[in-house]
Amino acid sequence: MNWDQIEGKWKEMKGKARSSWGDLTDDELDQVGGKKDELIGRVQKRYGLEREEAERQVDDWAKGL
Repeated sequence: MNWDQIEGKWKEMKGKARSSWGDLTDDELDQVGGKKDELIGRVQKRYGLEREEAERQVDDWAKGL
């Protein structure tokens, strides 16, 4: 699934993102709005990851959808 599709279906994808990153709040996921860079930034900040690791996790998550 590409990011245009994820962004368009973000309300559905939010639950899947929540199952992968349970520490992200509903408000944070609402603010992401399906934007890849926003999600990477939130994952990076919440989990204390390097940018590259957060990007890898988000890319792997998207590939698995």
